[in-house]
Amino acid sequence: MDLMKKLRDVPSPGAEAYDQARADLLTAMTEPAAAVVRPQRWFSWPRAGAAVLAAAAVVAAVVVIGPPGGDVPAGTAPSEAAPRVVESPLVKLASDVRAAAALPGDSSLVIGTKPAPDSSPYVFYTVYTDRGQIFKGDSAQNLAASAGKNDDQAQPYDAKVMAAARQAASGDVEKARIAMITVSGNAFGVGLSPAEADRAWAAAEEKKAEVFRRLGKEVPAPRPRPTGEELENLIGNHLWSNTTYALFVGAANAEVRAGVLKLLATMPDVTIGEADLEGRPVLTLTAAAAILGGGGSQVLTIDAGNGLPIRSEVVPAAGSPDPSTPSVVQYRSSRVHLADVVAGKI
Repeated sequence: MDLMKKLRDVPSPGAEAYDQARADLLTAMTEPAAAVVRPQRWFSWPRAGAAVLAAAAVVAAVVVIGPPGGDVPAGTAPSEAAPRVVESPLVKLASDVRAAAALPGDSSLVIGTKPAPDSSPYVFYTVYTDRGQIFKGDSAQNLAASAGKNDDQAQPYDAKVMAAARQAASGDVEKARIAMITVSGNAFGVGLSPAEADRAWAAAEEKKAEVFRRLGKEVPAPRPRPTGEELENLIGNHLWSNTTYALFVGAANAEVRAGVLKLLATMPDVTIGEADLEGRPVLTLTAAAAILGGGGSQVLTIDAGNGLPIRSEVVPAAGSPDPSTPSVVQYRSSRVHLADVVAGKI
C-alpha cells in the first residue's frame, strides 16, 4: 500500500501503453492482468516514460498479490479437487444461451458506464470480434477510428481467457477451469504434485525478483508458497477475475458467455440470488470478500433470461481495516457487424 500511495501523483499513462506494459510485466510476475476488474482508461493523460509505465504495471501486480484466488489445492489432481458443475441456475442458463438462435453480427459490443471523477458519466466501448480482435474507445467515433485503423488491442492474455471460456462452453469444464485459473502462469501449482508446485512457486518468485531488478528497485524477500485457505482464496480470485473479464469484453459472444456461466457455477464462494430489476428478472452473483482481498465483495447482476451483464458493484466490507472503494459499472451488450462499427453505426 505504501507503493500505491507514493505513486498516486505519477501521471497515468495512456490506455494502450499502460495495458501493454502491464500485460508484459504481469505475465512475468504470474499475476492475472484482470485480477482487479476495471474498465479501460481513456482519459487524456500526458505520455509517460517507460519507467513510469513499468512502475504502474508493478503497482497493478502488487494490488493483485493480496487478492488472487481459486479452489484447487496444489498437489491434488484436478479431477479430485475441482468442484464439479452442479445444477445451478447458471448451468441451465448456459444451456439456454447455447441453444438460442444465433443473432446476426460478427462481433460483440459491450458499452460500460461508470461515474468519472467529476461524477459525470464515463462511457467506454469494447468490441470483441469473432476472430479474436479487440477494439476500444471512449466514444462511438473513437471506437470507429480504432477499428478502422485495425488497432487490435488483444493481448495473449485475452486469447487465453476467451479460449478457456469457449472450452468450458463446449468441452471439459474442469479442464477449462484449470486453464482459466492458470492463464497468467501456474505459480500456485494447481493440479501439480507438492514438489512440482514448490518448483513452480520458486520460479515465479524469481521472475518477480527479476522485474524488480530491471526497475532498479529493492527486491522483496521471497514469500512462502501459500497453502490451505489462503491458497484457495488466491485461486478463487484468479478464477473470478479472469472469468468476469472475459464476460465484460465478450459478453455478446454466446460461446464465451455460456462458458463464463459454467465456470462461475463451479465457484463455492460465489452466491447466486434471484431479483427483479425494473420489471425484469435478474440473477445476482456475489463474490465473497475473502477471494477479493477481504476489503469488500463484488456483485455481478446478469439478465436471468440471456446471461448478459447488467451491473457490477463493489461493496465495501463492514468493519474491514482496508475497505474497498465502492463502485458501480452499468453494462449494455449487443451483437454488431464490425463494418457498422467502422462506419460509426452503433
